[in-house]
Formats: sequence, C-alpha cells, structure tokens
Amino acid sequence: MSVEDEVLAVSTAWDLALIGNDADDVASFMADDWVYVDPHGTTSKADVIGWIRSGRLRHDVMQPTGDVRIAVRGSTAVLTARKRSAGAWDGQTYAVVEWITEVYAQENGKWTCILSQKTPAG
Repeated sequence: MSVEDEVLAVSTAWDLALIGNDADDVASFMADDWVYVDPHGTTSKADVIGWIRSGRLRHDVMQPTGDVRIAVRGSTAVLTARKRSAGAWDGQTYAVVEWITEVYAQENGKWTCILSQKTPAG
C-alpha cells in the first residue's frame, strides 16, 4: 500500500468515525494538539470532542465529492478534498459543501491528524 493510500484510508476511517458520533473514536484520529481552523478562527481538539460527546455537534454525512489530493513530504502528509458534510449544531441541522485540508504526521507507524482547515465551497 502506498503512503498516499495509507493516508486516504485513515481519512476515510475518520470520516466514518465522525458520522458514528463516538467522541473517543473521533479523538483517536487527532493529535493532542490538533486544531481546527475555519473562517471564524481556531478550535481545539478538547472543544470539538466535548461538543460531540455532549451531542451539541452531530455529523450525519462526511464524504468527498470529487478527487482527493494527497501530498507527502517525509513523515508529513497533506490531504485536500472537496467534501459534503451534514449534521446538526446546537439542534439546528446543516448541510454544506466545503474544501478541507487535513495535515497528518506519522509517529510510531501511525498517521494522526494535526490540523484540519475548512473553507466553504462555492
């Protein structure tokens, strides 16, 4: 299996964990210092996992809508994809298409996400 295939498999498994809404499973894909970046700023792993655990954030759909690009440099990989996402935030449903960039680092043979950035897709 190529490194790109390994990273794609991890990202796909993470998407499945997200729609499973199991906070511990989702957290297992994220480094402790993982950060989420969106147009409003940054959010920590602890906040996102807390929202999932409490039910404040729920994912029902998380899937690529086209080609996924993965660039590898040593023990770091950057995945960029257009994804469709749906779920609920504070009880309000949402459905969006966004560009996502995930930065992965390989440590002790495991790929872990260290940063996710999302931008609304036009």
